[in-house]
Amino acid sequence: MIFAKAPVPGAVKTRLIPALGPAGAAHLALRMLENALHIAVNARLGPVQLHFAPDARHPDLQAAATRARATCLAQRSGDLGERMRSALAAALQLSPRALLLGTDCPALDADVLREADAALAAGADSVFVPTVDGGFALSGFRREALVAIDQVFAGIPWSTSAVMSSARDHLSRAGLRWTELATLVDVDEPAELKHIPPQWLAAVK
Repeated sequence: MIFAKAPVPGAVKTRLIPALGPAGAAHLALRMLENALHIAVNARLGPVQLHFAPDARHPDLQAAATRARATCLAQRSGDLGERMRSALAAALQLSPRALLLGTDCPALDADVLREADAALAAGADSVFVPTVDGGFALSGFRREALVAIDQVFAGIPWSTSAVMSSARDHLSRAGLRWTELATLVDVDEPAELKHIPPQWLAAVK
C-alpha cells in the first residue's frame, strides 16, 4: 500500500516550494509517487494499492494507478495514524502480511520491500524502515498482530522527530516483536533535495 497526496500545486510538498515553486514541487511529488509505484510492482509481493488524500479521483493519480495496474483508493478520515490503521487492518483481512509506504524516500527500493516482507514471513510481528528525521518510510505487519495495530499508531506526534521513538514505545507496550531495517532519508526540505536523482530534478526545472 502506498500513501500519497494528490499532486496539486501549492498543496503538496509545501516545504519544497521555496526551492522548486508550487508547480515544481507538485511535479516532483508525482515523480516520487511514480517511483513508489514502480518499486512496489517490481517487488512482486502481491497486489498494489494507492491510498490518496484528499481526492482519489485526481486525473494524475488515476493515470498512475492505471499504468501500474494498481487499485486507487481514497484514504479514510482521521489523523495519519487512524488512516494507516484502517488501511493496514483492511489489507490484513485479505493477506497474511501487509506493507505500507510513503513516497518521500527515493532510496526505498524493491529490495527493501522484499527484505521487509521476509522479516514478517520469518516471524516478526512488525517491520519498520526508520528515516534520518526521526520518522519512518515504511511499516508492515502480519495478520497475527492485527489486534495490536490500534495501540501502535494511537497518539503518535506526527510530523515531528519523535515519530519512530514513539512507535517503538507503543510496539514494546503492545508486546510485539519488530524488526528495523536500515535507516534511510525522506526528502521533505530543500537541503534534502541532494538525495533526489538528478534526472528527476532536471525534469522539474
